[in-house]
Amino acid sequence: MSAVEAEPAVAEELFGNRIDVARRFTTALAEHGEERGLIGPLELPRLWTRHILNSAIAAPLFHGTVADIGSGAGLPGLVLAIARPDVQWTLVEPMERRIIWLNEQVDSLGLENVEVLRARAEEVRRPEGFDVVTARAVSALRTLIPLTAPLVRDGGELTLLKGMNAPNEIDAAQKQIKKFRLTNVRVEVLGEGALPETTRVVRAVVR
Repeated sequence: MSAVEAEPAVAEELFGNRIDVARRFTTALAEHGEERGLIGPLELPRLWTRHILNSAIAAPLFHGTVADIGSGAGLPGLVLAIARPDVQWTLVEPMERRIIWLNEQVDSLGLENVEVLRARAEEVRRPEGFDVVTARAVSALRTLIPLTAPLVRDGGELTLLKGMNAPNEIDAAQKQIKKFRLTNVRVEVLGEGALPETTRVVRAVVR
């Protein structure tokens, strides 16, 4: 098994008094993630940098009620729920083995601000909508917008964690952006000068 990346100094800065909870989650993911099919074998040497901090850096962008679509191992949903105990999180995931993992972590970490929901995005029924909907590494924007935008309340936000290709994804999704009435669509780069790898977030208001 590959060695787990040492905790970067900036982790404590991002999580504050929640750093111990973040450490417990990261340790659990390092110990069980590969065997349970949650992360690949190459991820351990970059677990903090590529996954935990990449998610946590976006924590200030969230408020109110948030849905994380395709939560998987809990990236970004569990990481963000640890960092922001003042926000209510709904982790949406269709796969049973991932649901079991998410529920185990919610229980063992004592996360009272998290609901785990076994469903596909299109099956979620929340008439009042969510204040913010997020997703990370799920699919291209043109596929993701039809799955996420209908879950956002009027005037709420999409805050989607994407890669280097985010501007091109926006260009390719113009039809969906128009159809689902997204405004102020932009890419925000987070973590410059603080993290070894920056995080790109596609943000938009849904009307």
